[in-house]
Amino acid sequence: MTASVVVTGLGVTAPNGLGLKDYWAATLGGKHGIGRITRFDPTGYPARLAGQIDGFEADRLLPSRLLPQTDRVTRLALVAADWALADAGADPAQLPEFDMGVITASAAGGFEFGQGELQALWSQGSQYVSAYQSFAWFYAVNSGQISIRNGMKGPAGVVVSEGAGGLDAVAQARRQIRKGTSLIVTGAVDASLCPWGWVAQLAGGRLSTSDEPDHAYLPFDRDARGFVPGEGGAILIAEDAAAARTRGARPYGEIAGYGATIDPRPGSGREPGLRKAIETALADARLSAADIDVVFADGAGDPAGDRIEADAISTVFGDRGVPVTVPKTMTGRLYSGGAPLDLAAAFLALRDGVIPPTVHIDPCADYPLDLVLGEPRPAPLRTALILARGHGGFNSAMAVRAV
Repeated sequence: MTASVVVTGLGVTAPNGLGLKDYWAATLGGKHGIGRITRFDPTGYPARLAGQIDGFEADRLLPSRLLPQTDRVTRLALVAADWALADAGADPAQLPEFDMGVITASAAGGFEFGQGELQALWSQGSQYVSAYQSFAWFYAVNSGQISIRNGMKGPAGVVVSEGAGGLDAVAQARRQIRKGTSLIVTGAVDASLCPWGWVAQLAGGRLSTSDEPDHAYLPFDRDARGFVPGEGGAILIAEDAAAARTRGARPYGEIAGYGATIDPRPGSGREPGLRKAIETALADARLSAADIDVVFADGAGDPAGDRIEADAISTVFGDRGVPVTVPKTMTGRLYSGGAPLDLAAAFLALRDGVIPPTVHIDPCADYPLDLVLGEPRPAPLRTALILARGHGGFNSAMAVRAV
């Protein structure tokens, strides 16, 4: 089936803004949320900066019964889902329970909860380990808890493809809607800013070790030195366009096209897969390169990754052929949560006719990109392309358009 799928609600939990209004105002204002970690003492670690969410009060936003059984990542996801449903004007209690589903992405699961239970095991014994550990750490826990909280009994699942996972989850939601489910809660939130999660991230060898928040994460900059990780993301409400119209919803836009590839084996001499993912997304949307008004880039923040992405964009669109932005320079890379946050920013950009800026970077002249720097750029926008990559060779691209 090829039914139109639209996004009707957005819920954001980001390092530079809690809630849609605060996030968008901060993003257009160039406000970043990167700083020295305060959730634990990072002094002894080689990387000490992250995009942290401050001011999140789970005990004020969620029922107390949920707190003992959930990790911080799930609390953020539950609140983002609540906000997205409210933004969509969708009351799950008034909708058929088997006509609603939940498909999210995850790169890490509940690391902080797991760390606490391991500490209890090692210091006190197995009888002190919470029974909730059996699921609180799991990649699929956000999908499960959102579906339980909202009585959603339709398709449910989780996609695990690191930084590309958020787009992959939205694409899977689109598939399920085209198969007949009217509404899917989708997107992703990740959060693993705890010592156990931090050493796991450090093991990849890709984190920036700079202590300067304004100069630590510099995609497409000659001084790129790795990325700053963060916590948060966005939850979106995806709906069948006809069903959304019937209930009077106001769509932000349509999920028009999607493409995904896997990079070839390192050393094979074959081209990375990002260009093919872009071309597949454009073909799926029945759009040409000239139809795209803005690209939200993945922004690896390391020279090799930046070169691959710049080459893919310039090959498809021509040198400086389309405006490119990396708003995640204000939040850090949020793993599976990063691309859904870019997707939310893209829909807001289409709504308001303005491209959010990329901050802090001095672009390398070797990359032939028209980067939107420092200040928002007003522009007539009908379409956007969002790019996402995950460690291990995952590439995803999604085209969206105004409706």
